[in-house]
Amino acid sequence: MSTPSDSMNAPAAITTVAVTGATGFVGRAIVTELVAKGYSVRALVRDREKARRTLPSLGASGKVQLVVGDVLDASKVAELVKGAQACINLVGIIRETRHVATGAAVTFRKSHVEATRALVLACEAAGVRRYLQMSALGVTPNGVCDYQKTKFEAETIVRMSTLDWTIFRPGLIHGKDGEFVQLMTSILRRQQPPYLFAPYFQRGVEDKRVPLGGVTYVDPKVQPVAVEDVAAAFVSSLPNAATVGEVYNLVGSETLDWPSMLGFMRDAIHADSIHPFGIPAELAATAATVAGRLGLGDAVPFDAGMARMGAQDATASLDKVRAELHLSPKGFRESFKAYAGSL
Repeated sequence: MSTPSDSMNAPAAITTVAVTGATGFVGRAIVTELVAKGYSVRALVRDREKARRTLPSLGASGKVQLVVGDVLDASKVAELVKGAQACINLVGIIRETRHVATGAAVTFRKSHVEATRALVLACEAAGVRRYLQMSALGVTPNGVCDYQKTKFEAETIVRMSTLDWTIFRPGLIHGKDGEFVQLMTSILRRQQPPYLFAPYFQRGVEDKRVPLGGVTYVDPKVQPVAVEDVAAAFVSSLPNAATVGEVYNLVGSETLDWPSMLGFMRDAIHADSIHPFGIPAELAATAATVAGRLGLGDAVPFDAGMARMGAQDATASLDKVRAELHLSPKGFRESFKAYAGSL
């Protein structure tokens, strides 16, 4: 197995960073942090106009350049990394879809595995040594869904490369403009289904002490991490030699169960007295699968994999992040309350 260069005492001087997924929720925060720290950014984007609307750092003294194209287009990826000293890969999807303009399938394999392979090969060919990969908390080759399996496969490609890599595994990322917060605040305000309650997924735990033991449904625990803390972790690791060849779990400092988190969000945005309600994950996964086979998958706001992942605990230790990145991510309630009034 290839490993980062043993002779490297510190990453080479980095001035320009190539970034994929720059117009996404996390990408915008990371690009903003990179520019604030004095880096120049070259961002691969599909839509130039969307990038101009969504990237607040675009006009900052010419610090952000755009390369318009697809991450699976070798010529565009080569253009992206040429002259850069580092690359940050943020490409990822939570659910398979079809591209609105072209109708082409947007799959986990293309977005996670093939995109990562294309970037790693391009960086190796161009002599770009430093490489940061966005993965996800809880990924494993034996995951409960293809999202987790392909994210782990992408990690393996990075680990087997000759690059000076660092892998980050964030948990649930939140922020004012994030999809999770936007979705949940809309549900809590009864602006979209199911109107009567705020749903979350529960996992079933079978009593194996006796034959045919009953099933108890458990509320999963989560440590939501603020998007600005994720951005700080990525950017602070760039020149930090101690982070090369390391994997970091990124979570917030506060552990909550889902009912407590949703209840706090409801109260912080002064929503009506809507209550959290747990749905058995396997039941939800079956419903999503059936809907997909009937061609009604888009009518369900989750797929089977999302239901199964949502029932897992999303928690981790912050000891390594604090010791090696010198960061102390905020707790969920503190950071959510700071922007709740603007939602």
